[in-house]
Amino acid sequence: MFIGKIVGSVVATQKTESMRGSKLMMIEPYVIEPKTRDRLITTSRSLVAVDLVGAGEGQFVLVVQGSSARMTPETKSLPVDCTIIGIIDSITVQHEQLPLY
Repeated sequence: MFIGKIVGSVVATQKTESMRGSKLMMIEPYVIEPKTRDRLITTSRSLVAVDLVGAGEGQFVLVVQGSSARMTPETKSLPVDCTIIGIIDSITVQHEQLPLY
């Protein structure tokens, strides 16, 4: 599981039948800044994920990849490798709340 930020959406009008109705979002994985540990920084990668929770652009989310992405009732029969499973309300590191922007 990792933290990602939604940076956009993906529209695919032509896709396999099992994926019809699935909301696709473009996300960037984030990590804690290693030196100061006071903020999140992007890994400068981009991934497409199926959104199960109705997240929106600019929100930080919990993301699973690989076989874990297919372990929900909604994705167990879908050809997915990346799934958004939660919207993050806050992150605390060493008793300090990190800014989510």
